[in-house]
Amino acid sequence: MKAVRIHQFGGPEVLTYEDVADPQPRKDQVLVRVRACALNHLDVWVRTGLPGVKLPHILGSDIAGEVVEAGEYVGGFHAGQRVLLAPMVFCGHCAKCVAGLQNQCRQFAALGNAVDGGNCELIAAPAANVIPIPDSLDFNQAASVPLVFLTAWHMLVGRAGIRAGQTVLVLGASSGVGIAAIQIAKLFHCRVITTAGDESKLAKGRELGADYGINHYQQKISEEVRKITNKEGVDIVIEHVGAATWDESVKSLKSSGTLVTCGATTGPNVNIDLRHLFGRQLTLLGSYMGTMGELHEVLKHVFAGRLKPVVDRVFPLSETRAAHEYLEKSRMFGKVVVNP
Repeated sequence: MKAVRIHQFGGPEVLTYEDVADPQPRKDQVLVRVRACALNHLDVWVRTGLPGVKLPHILGSDIAGEVVEAGEYVGGFHAGQRVLLAPMVFCGHCAKCVAGLQNQCRQFAALGNAVDGGNCELIAAPAANVIPIPDSLDFNQAASVPLVFLTAWHMLVGRAGIRAGQTVLVLGASSGVGIAAIQIAKLFHCRVITTAGDESKLAKGRELGADYGINHYQQKISEEVRKITNKEGVDIVIEHVGAATWDESVKSLKSSGTLVTCGATTGPNVNIDLRHLFGRQLTLLGSYMGTMGELHEVLKHVFAGRLKPVVDRVFPLSETRAAHEYLEKSRMFGKVVVNP
């Protein structure tokens, strides 16, 4: 089969389109022909070098395609069935997995990180990770859902305990997590403030349901939040940018507000004044992807059309290098997808 692999860490130039051996699925796995694989910033971080990645390596966490064949121990699938893959691996038998807390398993990892991913024509996956998709979603849309919608759902529902009527600040309206978080917050009938670097992205954020937009290059986030909320602040901040926005995110919280973070795109090192933390009774939460139960929960809303993936641009698999270059320019609104 054709695949894009890295044989060394570095820039987009290390991505190599080449022939590799077809995967040989186990009896408890399903062989899937990849029709679309969406990119994430995780792909960039793995490409540039993360601990535990064995070379050569295939990137790609978000996969949609068609069943080729199911292993002897697998039932319920047939050739040609349209599916997406849960973007995670886990042991399935530890105390956390048995309790349905797969993202706390010691072996938990994203597809395309510790194990080969979907920048290829064929992939073998455990049956539990293979989820049928409705005809209403094309492959590019389906591939744009799993990681970011699961991450945003776990942040808002699983960690922050979102409730109707709250005010939510979503950093990065044009990011995959931002696009998902805006829609999930509106699903819970919340007031949503979002941020972006230009007016066109803010306008698209409003189309997704955001009530207010802040241009973070021209306006100070916390000051605008105070204006919008009559100096009260927000109940929840969805933070995944990191060092560049951390201080403004914390300042935007109301007393007893909650900041939940899943990433550090602009850097992992931030400061916190503990007096501010305990004096205003703030809650700071970490969030890492989500569980299989949460994935199925959020997919029900996607499949029903209540939550909608956004595809920005599609590249052939052979042009994955160009796709990475485009992703790193951060000009997109929505997901960048490659098609084998």
